[in-house]
Amino acid sequence: MGLWWWNVETDQIAMDRRAYALWDLEEGSVATFEDLSAKIHPKDLDRVRAAFAATRAIIGPYEIDFRILSGDDIQWVSARGQGNDADIRHDVMRGIFLDVTGRKQAEEASQLLAGEMSHRVKNLLLVASQLAQITSRSAATTADMARDLAKRLTALGRAHDLVRPRGGRPVEAALLGDLLAVLLQAYDDTDRSSGRIRVSVPRMDIGEAAATTLALVVHELATNSLKYGALSVECGTLDLGCAAPGEYVVLVWTERGGPPVVEPSAPAGYGSELIRRSMERQLGGSIDYNWSAEGLIVTLRMRRNLLAA
Repeated sequence: MGLWWWNVETDQIAMDRRAYALWDLEEGSVATFEDLSAKIHPKDLDRVRAAFAATRAIIGPYEIDFRILSGDDIQWVSARGQGNDADIRHDVMRGIFLDVTGRKQAEEASQLLAGEMSHRVKNLLLVASQLAQITSRSAATTADMARDLAKRLTALGRAHDLVRPRGGRPVEAALLGDLLAVLLQAYDDTDRSSGRIRVSVPRMDIGEAAATTLALVVHELATNSLKYGALSVECGTLDLGCAAPGEYVVLVWTERGGPPVVEPSAPAGYGSELIRRSMERQLGGSIDYNWSAEGLIVTLRMRRNLLAA
């Protein structure tokens, strides 16, 4: 905290040692409001000018928070005093400067965290809603839908656990293979289908943002496989392989042993269009289908830098 004295007639401002240090001015010098204005952040200057001009008409205490430039650093200052010329002596008003940089940084961090949490919650609610729509198309009864949706939401929660921050530490990227194995657990957790899904990918990181998008894509492909493809019969298998040439990561989804494959003649449905847009917009890549006689092959291309984000 530093003290200041402002002569309203001469516009000269004097300060104590702490205030001079705060403004990075030579101790004992007499400055004007224009001298201080040169150190006020340009985005705050007009607001501060107007606020200081109005202080003499304000009844009661006033408080003005603004940024000042100190070299390459930005500090927050709170100027406080009494308005309406209270306690003015010989045309000199008095007040204090408080360094509130720490408080402002904490407020900004809190706002950033709140915004990030809101964004993540909205994303998870969107994915949950989309999973509900996907599950409703493959379920024969409401009981089946409730059971299958619970499995997929549980798998999504486990996948989210892989990429969330813990104990106040920054989030660390999870491994792509671990994420895929957790997501597909809901489709390979019975004696009838155990071991039919094989994941073989190199050690590769995947970040939180990409994990949510990839979860949606994997659930849509697995749902279609359960309904029409290899996972709809006991002898069917699903293999997931991966290569990473250059700036792209290529994930290959290969189904074998299922019913005869027929390329759809109708336009792409909601789920297919959803994952196509997700691959393009969130992962900067593409999705291609090969309706081979042996079984469906899906090739997912994703930008390496977006996959790790």
